[in-house]
Amino acid sequence: MPIHWTKKLAIGILILVSHAAGSWAAPLAADEASEIRRLGYSIQVGAFARYENAERLAAKLQDQGIDAYFFKKDDGVFAVRFGDYSTRSQARQAAKALAVSRIIESYYITAPIAAPLQPVGTMPPAGAAKTPPKSISHPKHTNELGEVAARTAERFVGIPYKWGGNTVVEGLDCSAFVKAVYYLCGINIPRTSAEQFKAGKMIPETDLADGDLVFFGHDNQVSHVGIYVGNGKFVHAPQRNDEIKVAELQRPGFSKRFLGARRFF
Repeated sequence: MPIHWTKKLAIGILILVSHAAGSWAAPLAADEASEIRRLGYSIQVGAFARYENAERLAAKLQDQGIDAYFFKKDDGVFAVRFGDYSTRSQARQAAKALAVSRIIESYYITAPIAAPLQPVGTMPPAGAAKTPPKSISHPKHTNELGEVAARTAERFVGIPYKWGGNTVVEGLDCSAFVKAVYYLCGINIPRTSAEQFKAGKMIPETDLADGDLVFFGHDNQVSHVGIYVGNGKFVHAPQRNDEIKVAELQRPGFSKRFLGARRFF
């Protein structure tokens, strides 16, 4: 799928509703769930003028045990996307089954997005000293999916973050937001912020670029994550039912809790 098409489709308002994978989904094996993977084929439904209608469909899919994401496209209408299938045929078969059950109506299958994945990094040793950056840098990724992720995250600012799952644990809201943004960029990343911290490639704070994840916590225990958007700022979901916001890394509340950054593109 061309990157320019991804930009037009991916950038917009997105709400995550989640539940354990059910019969309509393409569940991952347990040992695959925490790996960084390119997403497969997915199903996209709807062209809604009002976000409430897209939200209603996403909730309906959730009732079927499907992780669903709705977002605002570049033309101003809302759509819902879900699924991660190995082949176009599998995605089409699942969509047809949902259509027969009148859960969805018209749909189309979206192809995987090609994106090179970085090698897995490691957590810094406990008690390791952190060197503050001399200046804020804003380099560009050679792969522009990082910029797509950053611009997508920025479009959420001011939107109430909603979580529809039934198994919310501490720290999952912020990481679910991050996972949702990456989903639209064609990358599957782990669910929780602690897992995300372990999976990505370690990036020095001085080398932060658009789309990198920034992590916060205490004593090397990760409790929060956001998406870096340049100029020393990141976008994050502070807590459930709160608005998505832009924050500055150098603010004392964040700089003192900063644990590191990770890259997935």
